[in-house]
Amino acid sequence: MAAWNAGDLDGYLDLYDERIRLHGYSDAPMGKGEVGAFYRGIFDALSDIELEIHEVVEDETKLGCRFTMHGTHSGELAGIPATGRRVRQPGFTILRFEGDRVIERYSIADFATVVAQITAP
Repeated sequence: MAAWNAGDLDGYLDLYDERIRLHGYSDAPMGKGEVGAFYRGIFDALSDIELEIHEVVEDETKLGCRFTMHGTHSGELAGIPATGRRVRQPGFTILRFEGDRVIERYSIADFATVVAQITAP
């Protein structure tokens, strides 16, 4: 998470193996190129982006955590122009590792909460 919080998206993406399958953010699992494009959109839309990790559980090949992503809505997000508002998005994720690389990830993040925060009067 240090790379993410430092704004180093490429460094963060190094965590993912070329075989990554990310479930939960689209109808079908995303591959590495799609994951990179998805997160690039988040980084382009939110400045001061940071992940706050609340709890972590792990076993030999999996790591799960509850997190909150914070940022400032400084670029277009889901067709909504920048508002300058601070947003927070809670979520859960489970990462499955092979060696030191993530090969599968399951995530749930409350995007509706973010939209409500940037569209509220």
